[in-house]
Amino acid sequence: MSNAISDQPDSYLEFWNEYHLCTLTTVRPDGRPHVVPVGVTVDGPAGVARVITRKSSRKVANVLAWGGEARVAVCQVDGGRWATLEGVAEVCTDEATVQDAVDRYGERYGRTPAPDPERVVILISVERTLGQTLGPRPPVAQVAA
Repeated sequence: MSNAISDQPDSYLEFWNEYHLCTLTTVRPDGRPHVVPVGVTVDGPAGVARVITRKSSRKVANVLAWGGEARVAVCQVDGGRWATLEGVAEVCTDEATVQDAVDRYGERYGRTPAPDPERVVILISVERTLGQTLGPRPPVAQVAA
């Protein structure tokens, strides 16, 4: 079975378009994992995932520390459904790439972040996909009025 995002079942790509908080795992220079909550957007045809963040963040420092060889993973979970994308990350600072990532974030999460001159994009070239996204969605909890 292919590990390309675009070769996954429709349910896999649909899952990555639903509103879910995700995690990004980077590796610190000493080899320890650093896991933080993030918003992630996925472009299946391009084979990339994007995370917008500030250039002063620990996750950016971790990516830069590996000099173009930063191995990362993004993951999301919803009940028994889960998906992980693994790949190599780079930090992109050019205005067009950042704006594209912000626009994609707005589409997925229904809000556009406030402008931030410190904003950069962690662009992940996905090399491996994992997950279980088939099956019914868990029921939504009802709150009594």
